[in-house]
Amino acid sequence: MHSEGTRTAALFSLSLPHFHNSKYDLQFTSNMLHNPTRKEVVNQSSNRKEFMKLNSYLNFNGQCEAAFKFYEKCLGGRIAATFPFEGTPIAKDVPADWQKKLMHATLDIGDQVLMGADAPPGRYQKPEGFSVSIGLNDVAQSERIFHALAEKGTVQMPIQETFWAARFGMLTDQFGIPWMINCEKEM
Repeated sequence: MHSEGTRTAALFSLSLPHFHNSKYDLQFTSNMLHNPTRKEVVNQSSNRKEFMKLNSYLNFNGQCEAAFKFYEKCLGGRIAATFPFEGTPIAKDVPADWQKKLMHATLDIGDQVLMGADAPPGRYQKPEGFSVSIGLNDVAQSERIFHALAEKGTVQMPIQETFWAARFGMLTDQFGIPWMINCEKEM
């Protein structure tokens, strides 16, 4: 839990007419519990606050624990939770040699969250059609993260200055996860 408590500051609101006849507003808030940038949906008829948060959830073929330890080191985060298949109601659905594999992992990186799991045998699909994108505003930090993630991986585009970014690079890490590192230019 973050020490900021429950203070909230609405940055702007957006009516969502396709949600129950305009009874909801989407508010972007800061200084909220756990994630200061989460989006909150307010049901105006009941004053109930709900939130919407977009996170990446990565699937692995048995390497989730190793990947999350690697990401913890590369990204400076903290593994907040891991749950092996063993001891859960779905343990019976995976083979004995898969019991210690992770059915869920959470990595906290500042106010961001990266989640993942080992797909059960026969259900893993190689990552395609997406990249995990990291946006930064520090050139040295963007280069450090890029090179750390690229260890034993494949670089598609070396990190370099582009017309839109102080630094930009693309890679696939040693676990098969595609990444884009983008460091914004000063305005």
